[in-house]
Amino acid sequence: MELEGQIVEIIYKNEVNSYTIAVIETEKQDEITVVGYLPFIDMGDSLKLFGKYVEHPDYGTQFKIDTFEKVMPKTLGALEKYLAGGIIKGIGPATAKKIIDTFGEETIAIFKYEPEKLSKVKGISKNKAIEIAEEFNEKWEMWQIVGFLERFGISASNSQKVYKALGVNAIEEIEKNPYILIDITYGVDFKQIDKMAMDLGISQDFEKRIESAIKYSLITASYNGHTCVIKENLIMFVKSLIGVEDQSIENSIINLKAKEEIIIEKRQEEEWIYLYPFNKAEKNIAEKLIALNNSQNIKRIKNLKQQLKMQERMLNIELSDKQKEAIDQVNENNVCVITGGPGTGKTTIIKFIIEMYKAQKMKVVLCAPTGRAAKRMTETTGEEAKTIHRLLEIGKLEDEGKLANVDYNIAPIDADVIIIDEMSMVDLFIMNYCMKGIYLGTKLILVGDSNQLPSVGPGNILEDIIKSERIQTIVLNKIFRQAAQSKIILNAHNVNNGKGFVRKEEMDSKEWEKLNNDFFYINEANQEKIQFNVVSLCKERLKKYGDYDFFSDIQVLTPTKKGALGTKELNKILQQALNPEEYNSSQKQIGDRIFRKGDRVMQVKNNYDIMWEKKDGETKIGTGIFNGEFGIISNINEEEKQIKVIFDDEKVAWYSFTELDQLEHAYAITIHKSQGSEFDVVLIVLPQSAPMLLTRNLLYTAITRAKKMLIVIGDNKIVEFMIKNVDSKKRNTGLMYKLCE
Repeated sequence: MELEGQIVEIIYKNEVNSYTIAVIETEKQDEITVVGYLPFIDMGDSLKLFGKYVEHPDYGTQFKIDTFEKVMPKTLGALEKYLAGGIIKGIGPATAKKIIDTFGEETIAIFKYEPEKLSKVKGISKNKAIEIAEEFNEKWEMWQIVGFLERFGISASNSQKVYKALGVNAIEEIEKNPYILIDITYGVDFKQIDKMAMDLGISQDFEKRIESAIKYSLITASYNGHTCVIKENLIMFVKSLIGVEDQSIENSIINLKAKEEIIIEKRQEEEWIYLYPFNKAEKNIAEKLIALNNSQNIKRIKNLKQQLKMQERMLNIELSDKQKEAIDQVNENNVCVITGGPGTGKTTIIKFIIEMYKAQKMKVVLCAPTGRAAKRMTETTGEEAKTIHRLLEIGKLEDEGKLANVDYNIAPIDADVIIIDEMSMVDLFIMNYCMKGIYLGTKLILVGDSNQLPSVGPGNILEDIIKSERIQTIVLNKIFRQAAQSKIILNAHNVNNGKGFVRKEEMDSKEWEKLNNDFFYINEANQEKIQFNVVSLCKERLKKYGDYDFFSDIQVLTPTKKGALGTKELNKILQQALNPEEYNSSQKQIGDRIFRKGDRVMQVKNNYDIMWEKKDGETKIGTGIFNGEFGIISNINEEEKQIKVIFDDEKVAWYSFTELDQLEHAYAITIHKSQGSEFDVVLIVLPQSAPMLLTRNLLYTAITRAKKMLIVIGDNKIVEFMIKNVDSKKRNTGLMYKLCE
């Protein structure tokens, strides 16, 4: 659908990404609210918009913009409004009227080709005439850039970055070197840019082409968690990508190093190549950790033993020797790592640390990498925990997903003691931001399980810190008596130690009888029978073991998205069994997916702009729903083309039908997506999959998601393979080496 009009009001504009809510006036003088990405837009601009009408529950009809064009104002009245809008310095409403009255239909031609004639208007000198004409034409140049970039698949939301980087000569610069777009924008396909460059006649051995391929290859490696690549492997990959000789690649590596766009690090006989931001982030983390650790221990509690005894009485908990050692090391060191599997007492240690330092009138701050992990930390400690992003107030990073700005300005954290939980999920750049926000003299406690899956983003922070042996690390390896009665916890440790699941015939009968009935293993290879088991357990059989409701208590996990036992197929089967059309006819089909009222869904990408409201005594309004948040569809409004989702933390958000690619059904989710979350009951499905998905730490991570009950369904051979498969993809990183220097 097409809409044309003039901007008469800007209600909201995000200065980072140009997401805008504005009002346009059409030729029929209708005023319509429009929403979308509108870089370089100001009051008075005339636009041709392409998109669709949507209905907002509170704000009524809006036009949601897909793409747009800027057009010259079609009437003198519209042109006067444009000039009067204040976007050109030196022209206000009165001057705008004089210009239009003087030049009429010739006004635009005067600005473009005879700017000195503007001095005929009273109050405009010859110098001022040239200045305002230059500004008018510069703003128009911006729009030529936006249109040109569409050829490269670069959206309007990214064009502002290009203009900021290249200015009014952007088109000329891009035609000379299209590869410059790889550096400036995120999400541009190298192969698409490369084809464009070839079509423009750029030679195969063009220096900028090879340099861009090298940087693109390093970025691609980071998607697999690596922060650096061995030089020989990099050359081989680049050669296969663009088909040039080794020597040409070597020469470009030397040039990039000279320009400090890449860093070459020698370790023993090997050369490792980094993109500059990755190396800088590793250096920042290592230097700050060492500086924190070496600074004066001004937060040390002098009478620690007395404090511990007092807290033991108050909390009615008797600490083990290992737990006391952990708290003592926290007291004696500014930076500590506490690591261990489930049931080893990490949460108890955190509780004691919080109470002890609070008793000393010190401020303890808790945080975790995801919203669900922070929520769980709050529930287990009774103290508020924030996400790291919220704690650091970094919101949306301009280059999220690509090369994060290592010098991003971070607000200092007001804390005496900072505890970061689920450290295995913290990636290189988030750790760098954390380090930038911590004052020297602050105590930093890193808590996590190094045997779980590493972060989605690049780096292997927790493991690198532990392996460096530079930071005091307390390894909790004793399972507490109460936890030792859980087959879930015993099996997690068994898997982590390379052993199979606990079996009755391998234990003393009295010891077996003491164990909780919280773990079941169903040895089954047939895919249809596994599907049947999953459905029957979720629908009815689990009710025999507790008052478990699927939508609030039970989660199905699988290693893969594909196949009969992947998330896509399991979600269809479980939706049909647990929320069929005859229960809820309110539904909307998008492609091959059917969204139905009552469905459990998960947000699968960060959306910083979506509005939500939450009623907690009073109504709170905010923006932002983030990757990994779970919710239930509570309403589908076909007339307004929207669905309403109530999230686990009671936030309520409305999604237009065009935004449903942000949501996936969450009856079944991948094990990777479950990281940082816990569920009362977990069903783990183990189908035959790619070996890289069937690893020990994946199975271990899945097992540790269950709190009250765990059911594993799969073939014995696959379980055995996973337990033996410790070749989870090694991440190439350098933080450990930098900490050891």
